[in-house]
Amino acid sequence: MTNSVAARWSESPLRTFFARVGTPRRPVLTGAVFLVTAAVLVAQLADPSLFDRFKRDATAIDAGEWWRLLTGMFFQDGKLFGGIFNLIALAVVGTLAEWCLGRVSWFALYFGCGLFGQYLSYVWLNPVGAGNSMCVAGLLGVLAVVVLRAAEPPQGLYRAALLLAPLAVLDTVLHDNHGLPALLGMVLGLLVTGFGKGRAAAGSPRSDGSSLG
Repeated sequence: MTNSVAARWSESPLRTFFARVGTPRRPVLTGAVFLVTAAVLVAQLADPSLFDRFKRDATAIDAGEWWRLLTGMFFQDGKLFGGIFNLIALAVVGTLAEWCLGRVSWFALYFGCGLFGQYLSYVWLNPVGAGNSMCVAGLLGVLAVVVLRAAEPPQGLYRAALLLAPLAVLDTVLHDNHGLPALLGMVLGLLVTGFGKGRAAAGSPRSDGSSLG
């Protein structure tokens, strides 16, 4: 079963495309964040009171517990099934982003977009909750920019990237809290991938041998 999943992943057009525009590398940072987030999920499921002590909660934050904006990026308000979904999303999106951005940019964008989303949720959108999905949404925004700037990306992937911005705006209008981190990811993605330098040629490494980031 594991070999079958690995084989499908290695043959995936998604993997093939991002392997060309980025630099395939061991997803060390994605793996580390995955393990920490998974460990927190296990702890939360074993002791549900932990969620109430560390979730994003506007009343508690107003009382001085500002660190909930940080811990809110590791606990999961979707419990087991929501947590598993977020971990799978982190594994896939995080790995592809680590290839395209490098680890320093990955770390800054993942937690920067996540904290941005946590703060806006606290002051406006959803004052109570938790999850790493807003962090992943930020990386997804960056990957959309990578796709849009690449030469001859797969058409399905290109259309999906085009739809991300309007869907993120709609998401925000509907008072969900994932749209704004995704939009921030797209804005920062323009900076990270070199806005104004033209479309990057898929499969053509930069002269300094680095990835797009």
